[in-house]
Amino acid sequence: MSAEKKLNVLMCGTGEYTTGWTGSGASKSDKKLSEVRCSVQVVGLTLFDLRRLGKVDKLGMVGVNGGKFPAIRQHLQENIANVYKDLDISFDAFPGENQVDPEAYKAAIDKLSPGDAVIIFTPDSTHYPIARYAIEHKLHVLVTKPATQLLSHHLDLIDLAKKNEVVCFVEHHKRDARARAATLGEFNFFNAWMSQPKSQLETFRAWAGKDSDISYYLSSHHIDICCWILQDRAVPTRVVASAATGIATSEPYNCGDINVDQAHRGYDVTVDDTGKAWYNPFYMKYSPSESGHFDGQRGYGYVSIEKFIDAARSVNAGQAQPGDFDKHGLPTIANTVLTTAILNAGRISLDEKRAVGIRKDGEQWVLE
Repeated sequence: MSAEKKLNVLMCGTGEYTTGWTGSGASKSDKKLSEVRCSVQVVGLTLFDLRRLGKVDKLGMVGVNGGKFPAIRQHLQENIANVYKDLDISFDAFPGENQVDPEAYKAAIDKLSPGDAVIIFTPDSTHYPIARYAIEHKLHVLVTKPATQLLSHHLDLIDLAKKNEVVCFVEHHKRDARARAATLGEFNFFNAWMSQPKSQLETFRAWAGKDSDISYYLSSHHIDICCWILQDRAVPTRVVASAATGIATSEPYNCGDINVDQAHRGYDVTVDDTGKAWYNPFYMKYSPSESGHFDGQRGYGYVSIEKFIDAARSVNAGQAQPGDFDKHGLPTIANTVLTTAILNAGRISLDEKRAVGIRKDGEQWVLE
């Protein structure tokens, strides 16, 4: 392990999942940090803690509008540095505070060295160009789901990662939840239903439904789980999609609901300052340890990022090859191509109002 050097990491994206801060202030995501009275952050918090543990060194963060960084730094100080012991929240920011640059990621990536890492949590349509630019600079890449919107782009990233000998993972963190599908018995039927807070519709209004859709953003989780469970046992052959258009609204009298779930005996917690929250111990644990340090290293939100960091460090140390991780069931770019194929087929089905076939031609998936 001594041969593994600390990893320099650039975070692409400055929003909810990276910092917990949005243009209107702290995020009101359903993944609340109610125990410490602060809003959601996963990528930034995880990397700050991995730096404390000696796995990560220098950190950078790149967005489009540099004018946001003073508020982001204040948010991180109040909600991370003031809450957890010994967490260094320093990072280099791109672009500068008085600059707006949609391609600031290029300048940020240009300052990195081969073997450094890039973590991408940006709008769906930007995943491919950012990941491609990073891989071409021989940087390890972790990209949030969906990896890309087009199957052709996903296949291109597979080839580029292999050519440049770097690790490329897709952040399908639900693979790291502490549950085993095998205990459910023989696979028979898969149905997924997702509920998100209405407040997040405002966050994603700028791009969701315009250059992407809710299927790419949320169905990607569940499609990946289904593909992962059924790997080498069954393959998709046909995709049919249906959808409403625009941003969902509700009647003025339909402002909430009550759902009684006595069987699961879960905990709904309501406090004056933060409202109602639900504890999800599988995802992240945000209450500090007895010593005051961050104590969420076992949540699958943290684990999925740590596995990528560990993989990149082991490749840099010459202890593993990037292709080795394709054999372990990890969400590598090669192991997640079928998820993108299904998502892309669903988009084509909506646009062209027809069923879309999926088949394998040699070693590659193709859409018909």
